[in-house]
Amino acid sequence: MFRTALRNVLAHKARLLMTMLAVLLGVAFVVGTLVFTDTVGNAYKERYLTTLRNVSVQATPPFDEKAGEPGTVGEDTLRRLRRLPGVASVTGSVEGFAAVAAKDGHPLGEDDVTTAGNYFPQADGKDNRHPLTAGRPPTGPDEVLMDTSTADQGGYQVGDTVRLAVDGPVLHKKLVGIVRTDDTSGSGGTSVFFDDATAQKLLLKPGQYDGVSLEAERGTSEERLAAEARDLLPDDSEISTGAQLRAQQQAEAAEGADGLGQVLLVFAAIALFVGIFVIGNTFTMLVTQRSQEMALMRAVGADRRQVTRSVLIEAALLGLCAGAAGFLLGIGVAMGLRQLFASTGSGFPDGPLVIAPGTVLISFLVGVVVTMLAAYLPARRAAAVPPVAAMSALHTPPPVRGLRRRNAIGVALIVIGVLGVLYTASSGEQGRTTVLLPAVLLLIGIIVVTPALSGPAITLAGPLLRRFGVPGTLAPRNARRNPRRTASTASALMIGLSMVTGLTVVAVSATTSLHQRAENTVTADFEISSRSSGHLPASVHETLAKSTAVTSSSPQRQSAVRSSGDEVNLTGVDPRSIGDLLDPSFASGSLEALGANGGRNLLIDTSTADIHGWTMGQRVPVVYGDGSRGTLRIGGIYRDDEFLPATMMPLATLQPHLKEIEDTSVLVHTKDGDGETVRRSLQRALDQNPLIQLRNTDDLAESAGGETITLLLNVLYGLLAMAVVIAVLGVVNTLAMSVFERTREIGMLRAVGLQPEQTKRMIHLESVLISLFGALLGIGAGIFLGWAAGRLASDSIQGYEMVIPWGRIAMALAGAALVGVVAGLWPARRAARLNVLTALKAD
Repeated sequence: MFRTALRNVLAHKARLLMTMLAVLLGVAFVVGTLVFTDTVGNAYKERYLTTLRNVSVQATPPFDEKAGEPGTVGEDTLRRLRRLPGVASVTGSVEGFAAVAAKDGHPLGEDDVTTAGNYFPQADGKDNRHPLTAGRPPTGPDEVLMDTSTADQGGYQVGDTVRLAVDGPVLHKKLVGIVRTDDTSGSGGTSVFFDDATAQKLLLKPGQYDGVSLEAERGTSEERLAAEARDLLPDDSEISTGAQLRAQQQAEAAEGADGLGQVLLVFAAIALFVGIFVIGNTFTMLVTQRSQEMALMRAVGADRRQVTRSVLIEAALLGLCAGAAGFLLGIGVAMGLRQLFASTGSGFPDGPLVIAPGTVLISFLVGVVVTMLAAYLPARRAAAVPPVAAMSALHTPPPVRGLRRRNAIGVALIVIGVLGVLYTASSGEQGRTTVLLPAVLLLIGIIVVTPALSGPAITLAGPLLRRFGVPGTLAPRNARRNPRRTASTASALMIGLSMVTGLTVVAVSATTSLHQRAENTVTADFEISSRSSGHLPASVHETLAKSTAVTSSSPQRQSAVRSSGDEVNLTGVDPRSIGDLLDPSFASGSLEALGANGGRNLLIDTSTADIHGWTMGQRVPVVYGDGSRGTLRIGGIYRDDEFLPATMMPLATLQPHLKEIEDTSVLVHTKDGDGETVRRSLQRALDQNPLIQLRNTDDLAESAGGETITLLLNVLYGLLAMAVVIAVLGVVNTLAMSVFERTREIGMLRAVGLQPEQTKRMIHLESVLISLFGALLGIGAGIFLGWAAGRLASDSIQGYEMVIPWGRIAMALAGAALVGVVAGLWPARRAARLNVLTALKAD
């Protein structure tokens, strides 16, 4: 039986090629994911081994609760630490924020990874944390270093003048050197470094450090050095040995890589699941074509198990070949994934590809197991055909009872899935962990009943195809001829498109809700704020208020006060202009209340009201930051919104109690709207300070999550593309083998006058019918699942409302039609080129 199986594989190489491609792509995705996660994990491991190579002990002082700022370590402490026995070197670190502009003036980097620090030379004049690649260390307040990534982004070279800002006006520093660093600059951010004194002055306090690390001499225990250093450091300092740091950071990196790997493996599983339909179709057609051969084997003594085993051996051989090819392609997929995530600013460190022995084993195991599972049912059906019937070429259709049982099971699964999805969608956050099971049952139920749906659906499409003449009449008949095969082919495409549609519905709904809420709430044209999440000097508002482009403006200044023992952040705004800039949705009261009651009214959002138990009209005693006391009256309560401050009160009432006049943000309304010309005009008025960002309502919506959602959606589209490609291969494979089955029939049609172009059109129309049928099923299921996912996400996305992206759905349908056209190219060309006489002689 093994020799028979091997002969059959070699005899049907062309027919099995598409099937092998389906398995190959799924295996490649699995292997690529495993290699990628192993590579990332190893790269992080090597990075931490390198960056922490000279760190034996690291200490961070505790947060200074009294001053309300991080704790520091003085230079005298560093001198005492140097005198400890066994200490080779001591390094003080200063870290902070610095916004950097490129040579053309635009800001560089992402806000949360735009870092600055100190260059701390040791006895040899070098800082091992930041090895120089060009130039020299900074030696004065007007010099700066930059890491290689920042220099590349900004187009800088040694000797250039760098424009940057820390917490105020633009600074101009000479770039004297470029360093290599493994910090966050690799993830789209920037890193600059000053000499020790300048870094302390700009980022911290003169003579102070926010951390310290010790390098032990050879033979000195890290644990003993940490214990001795503890006595010299501030109480409650966080102290770790180098080994602990390396283990902790490697574990965190491995956990992150494993989490990403699990997500990728889910999409690999989807691709393999789609591939099962392709494999099942292929083996069903193969065993049907060889029914007489198998009947002959049964007649000469082979039993059912041997026939089944023969087909499974074919599947195993095919799986081995696909596993080997998929393993090689998977290495390329891993490299592609690394480039993909690098382009999104993920910041994964570079390193060699890691191919674990287990990955090689998994590639072959997945290829063989998936292929054999998909071929099992066709093998059982082949073995069940009676020898006499098969030798007489009486290909009986599946029994009606079997289809009825299948339809009943499918309907039951759909009902259970729909009810389960509806229940979990109304369960709030609890449903997020359980919605997956009923969603899977629903999709499986649709797959099970698809043969019953295919006939009526294709019949409905029949009148639309009659305008294509004879090919339009024959195409739906061919598609209805084998409902199981048509359904299986369409189901493969349905799975991919249901995922794509569901994700699109949720993403478009979320981003649309964010943009609508931003536009409805923020009526200002621009919000000006600091990229460091800090404060703006009062001069920013003064400059903007003088601009001829600005018609109204208001700063937002905050101060913490105490009320009944609780701390509350109050935001001061200008009552005269705030109505032109913000439009809160009030549950009670209004913005006009800010100008009433002698400026002692306070507006709060519903969350603040719930937390403190405040009600409309209530008088609230407060103790300001300068110690003075006052009483504020609740003059309005508005609904929560992330684009609004939690509290608002007249600026004139709050400002006398502020220690420093600083703004969290400034809102402006301009006479010419929020276009790019106005933006550039305001930026010039603010000296194009890279620390300051101007955001219109679209920018605010993007920063609130819209940009992340769009990026994530594009990545998921890329991952689901593998399943769609496999589904397309399934359509090609089904049509190609269907053409082979109908060789004699096509020959007869050609003999009675069907032209080659008409033959092509018939195959193309059949392909488009199957593709559109699968697409409609997938889009329908995807919209329902997208609605359910949106209901679950609505708790965390304020103002979420479902939006059906009809434009994208239309594009998906057009894409499905294009898939049908492309998938039918080769089978149609093959059918049109059949020799009529040869086709008529075919068995």
